[in-house]
Amino acid sequence: MKLFSWLRPTGPTLTAEQQQRLEQLPTSAPTLRECSLREQRWVVVDLETTGLNLNKDVVLSIGAVVIEDGAIDFSQQFERTLQRSDRKLAPSVLLHGLAPSAIAAGCDPREALLDFMAFVGDSPLLAFHAPFDQHMLGRALKESLGYRLHHPFFDVADMAPLLCPQANIREAGLDDWIDWFKLQVFERHNASADAMATAELALILFNRARAQQIHSPLNLQQRLSQWKRRQQSHSF
Repeated sequence: MKLFSWLRPTGPTLTAEQQQRLEQLPTSAPTLRECSLREQRWVVVDLETTGLNLNKDVVLSIGAVVIEDGAIDFSQQFERTLQRSDRKLAPSVLLHGLAPSAIAAGCDPREALLDFMAFVGDSPLLAFHAPFDQHMLGRALKESLGYRLHHPFFDVADMAPLLCPQANIREAGLDDWIDWFKLQVFERHNASADAMATAELALILFNRARAQQIHSPLNLQQRLSQWKRRQQSHSF
């Protein structure tokens, strides 16, 4: 043993198969395709976590659905509960429909995360309040796989007020926008159901974007960046 080698942080332990799958994941940010919003494959994701602490809480489940060809593709859905048998879970976890027994019997987090990133491929991700999901997913990937998340994330919570300023509900939650658009959502507060609700909202917003001459993912990203800069300047 080399002197002081015990001080070095050790990476996650992976099997040979897991390591091989890891090496197939993108190592740089996927380029947004030069295509229309309709042609782009989007992965809409929602995470359930043990809490809202960005540094201490962990991912409990991942739900995702694909938008492609201007519609939700029900043949491309993803759902995994991650095994967290070493965690003492708060009662609020039950709100997500995740019983402690289900979490204890969940997937190995390494396998679940590899499965999810294979499902994502090189597609951009959509989420409601995306910075939280992006941070928690990125942290889970780093801790479980030693992988750095590169994929672009689009925040539906920013897209909605950008494209529908007349709503005047900029700080709204997902339920507020569901109500404003009068969407019929029969299930909420678990990862798969929330991903589906977010996808339905995103489809409406893509139509609004096209009406406002926003025709590509890159154009949408640019308009969102400009909008957020304006919001930040007005807050000072």
